[in-house]
Amino acid sequence: MSYISSAKKGHDVTIRDVWEARKRIASIINRTPLIQSSILSERVGRPVYLKLENVHEIGAFKVRGAANKILSLSEEEKKRGVATFSTGNHGMAVAYVAQKLGIDAVVCISNRVPKAKVDSLKRLGAQLEIYGDSQDEAGERCYELEKERGLTVIQPFDDPHVIAGQGTIGLEILEEVPDLTDIVVPLSGGGLLSGVGLAVKSNDSNIRVTGVSMERAAVMYESLKAGKPLQLEEEDTLADSLLGGIGLDNQYTFRMARQYMDKAILIPEEEIGYSMAFMMDKHRMIMEGAAATGIAAVLGKKIPHQDGAIAVIISGHNVDLSVLSRLIQEYL
Repeated sequence: MSYISSAKKGHDVTIRDVWEARKRIASIINRTPLIQSSILSERVGRPVYLKLENVHEIGAFKVRGAANKILSLSEEEKKRGVATFSTGNHGMAVAYVAQKLGIDAVVCISNRVPKAKVDSLKRLGAQLEIYGDSQDEAGERCYELEKERGLTVIQPFDDPHVIAGQGTIGLEILEEVPDLTDIVVPLSGGGLLSGVGLAVKSNDSNIRVTGVSMERAAVMYESLKAGKPLQLEEEDTLADSLLGGIGLDNQYTFRMARQYMDKAILIPEEEIGYSMAFMMDKHRMIMEGAAATGIAAVLGKKIPHQDGAIAVIISGHNVDLSVLSRLIQEYL
């Protein structure tokens, strides 16, 4: 899907918010490495850089947005505690930041969240509420807790502080890749793409932003195609981190994804699996299916060729070892 924006200019999150987020989260979040992949660069005939968000302590980029939101709360809100709903990574991010700051955290997840992520959430000391069969159903429970206990809900993506926090990735990439022409961003609820798109296009509007999702239950993709937020039933996918709705009352990310995304690509399951195995084999790098969607787009030469560098955001590495074992046997 190619998408030329018809959205009106102007929105509630600005580049200043992204710079403020960078300053705010510096005490908790380390800058992540950016490496050039010679193998991928040779494949496509132009420089390919990998932004390694999988090296955060929780193994995913989500910690940036969670830190920016939680650090912006009042002392009274911090005392009451926080709650969130998640397919796993955002829950881990909230639990990690809350643990660092001594704040109580409840994480609502559905029955579909993989064991590796459930184990990590428990290790981070979060109080778990397992409810329903989708992120949307877990979200309903989360908002019940907000009313019952006065907890502050930390949205997974549709929140200005969360979007600005994720946008700090874009600032770091721009500082290291001055000849950047394309950036490839996993697309789910749109917090990552909205923040990164804002950051890079505020610097150079000609940088092309490509969103990548799996073929199964790609809610933002289908919502943009329909021109309004939709609800879809979740399906099993290697890119489980990209599951979940965008909210029928979406306030920010639907509009911002429409404004900043030049193109959206859906990746078949077999290409996601092959890309995960490829990166284990060629780079000795573990990544979850959501992160591998960007690699698949590059390997499949789905990013139109032009001069300049491509940056791919490697969003996380939280995947069950049983899945990796199966992929190695299948593809290597």
